[in-house]
Amino acid sequence: MNIYDLHCDALLKLYEDRTRSFKNSPDLEVNAERIREGQIKMQFFAIFIEPDTPSDIMFDAALQQIDLFHTEVLSQSDDIVKITSWHQLKDLKSHQTGAVLTLEGADAFGNDFSKWRILKELGVMSLGVTWNQANLCCDGIGESRGGGLTDFGKEIVAFNNRHGLLTDVSHISLAGFEDVLDLADFPIATHSNAYSLCSHRRNLRDEQLDRLIEKGALIGVVFNPPFIDEQDEATIPALIRHIDYICKRGGSKLISFGSDFDGIASYVKDLDHAGAYQNLITELLKSYSQDEVEGFAWKNAHRFLTSINH
Repeated sequence: MNIYDLHCDALLKLYEDRTRSFKNSPDLEVNAERIREGQIKMQFFAIFIEPDTPSDIMFDAALQQIDLFHTEVLSQSDDIVKITSWHQLKDLKSHQTGAVLTLEGADAFGNDFSKWRILKELGVMSLGVTWNQANLCCDGIGESRGGGLTDFGKEIVAFNNRHGLLTDVSHISLAGFEDVLDLADFPIATHSNAYSLCSHRRNLRDEQLDRLIEKGALIGVVFNPPFIDEQDEATIPALIRHIDYICKRGGSKLISFGSDFDGIASYVKDLDHAGAYQNLITELLKSYSQDEVEGFAWKNAHRFLTSINH
C-alpha cells in the first residue's frame, strides 16, 4: 500500500556525516532502498538546524541541507521527484516518489523575511514555526514563557497563506498553536500523537485535536516511542491506539503518518525504518477497512495537499 510520510530527518544525518549515502546507507532510516521497500509514495524531508548552531551560520546550514537534498536524495534515482507544487502529486507515475522540502523551525531565517522568501523559491513547502525553543516568530513547547506568535510570526503565517505553504504546529507552544489555528489557511501537525494517551509535552491535547479536526487539518501520528506510551510499550498496537483515539474524536479523514525517522533514538518494534512501513499497514488492516487504512496511509494527505490551489 502506498505511504505518504509527513516528517523525516534524513537531511540532518546527511549534513552531519557526508560519508553517508542516501542510496542504501544502513545509518539512514529513510534511504532510497527503504523508500522502495516501504512503498513510500511521498516523503517530507525536513531541514533542521541544531539549536546550538551559531545564529550567523544557520541560514548557510539550511542551504547546505537543500544542496544535499539535490545532490544526494534526488540524484540517487530518477524515480524520486522534487515536489514544488502540490498538484504535482496528482501526476506522479506508479514508480515515482514525491520528495517535499520542509523547514523545522524558523531559526534558519531569524528576522530576515527575504531569507524565508529565498527558501520558498528553493522549494520549501512547509514551515514548522518552532522547534522546542523560542525563536523570533514564536515560543516552542519547551520555552517556559509559553508565548504565542510575534507580529513577525503572524506576517510569516500570512505569507504562507498567500503562497499555499503549510504552517506546522508540531513543537509549537500552546499559545502559538492557538494563534496559528486562528490565522493559518493550511495548518498541519506533521508528527504528534494524543496527549490523553501519553502525556508528553509534544503531544496534542484534546482541545488541540478538536481544533485541528474542526479546521480540517492533517494530523501525522509519530513513531517516536516516548510519544506513544508512558511505559515505553513501543509496539505497533500501542501506536494504533493513538489512531483509534483520534478517530473517536472525529479525525479519521485527517489522520496521516509523520514517522520522524532519522530524528528518533528508539523505535517501535517491527517499525524501525521506512522499509518496515507495511508491517504497520498489515496490523491496521486487522481493525480497519481497506478504505480506512488507505486513508491513513496516503489518501487523507493526498486529498488535503492537492486541495491547496497555489
